Amino acid sequence: MGLRINDTVPNFHATTDKGEIDFHDFIGDSYTILFSHPADFTPICTTEFGAVAQLADEWEKRGVKVIGLSVDSVEDHVKWKADISSFAKAPATFPIIADTDLAVSKALDMLPAEAYLPENKTANDSQTVRVVFIIGPDKKLRLSMTYPMSVGRNFAEVLRALDAVMASDGSVVRTPANWTPGTDVIVAPSMSTEDAKAKFGDVKEVFPYLRFMKDPNA
Repeated sequence: MGLRINDTVPNFHATTDKGEIDFHDFIGDSYTILFSHPADFTPICTTEFGAVAQLADEWEKRGVKVIGLSVDSVEDHVKWKADISSFAKAPATFPIIADTDLAVSKALDMLPAEAYLPENKTANDSQTVRVVFIIGPDKKLRLSMTYPMSVGRNFAEVLRALDAVMASDGSVVRTPANWTPGTDVIVAPSMSTEDAKAKFGDVKEVFPYLRFMKDPNA
């Protein structure tokens, strides 16, 4: 069974193009996004890593760490980053895990335990390594997304989902469909309408179970 929401993400030691890491130490007290890819020098993945590079200011503004993962070597990562930066017109400064032995992919349930990479491997051999994890400072999984090989990820949506996770963690705020920062939020079912009004002011009750209010984080 794969990792579930609120599971503690397993710790691991890994080699990246920026040196050795202990994953829990890397996370520290920050929200962290781990995004994985089945191979370097692949077309869709190049556009995705480029999108992450272009959002560097947004990650920094939120104090969020980002780290990639691919099943190729550090040497390949370094060469591939040159392509990524050239394509994106932005430096790819985030680390990329070199998961050549699949240890991290297996620990995070992206691949079955018996998976291996054959000689002359292709991205199809590790195609399930196509996930995004948003991890909280407490090392627990807050959100996961898994994509097929043919569909490029929308990192604007990853950023929006990150904002929603950060807005709702440890609060009575819940976010409706298509929510973006600054727009109205939903009052959590655990809080009564009367208590919400007393604490936050105006509350619009659509149904007894669906109440909107201004985002107190705005």
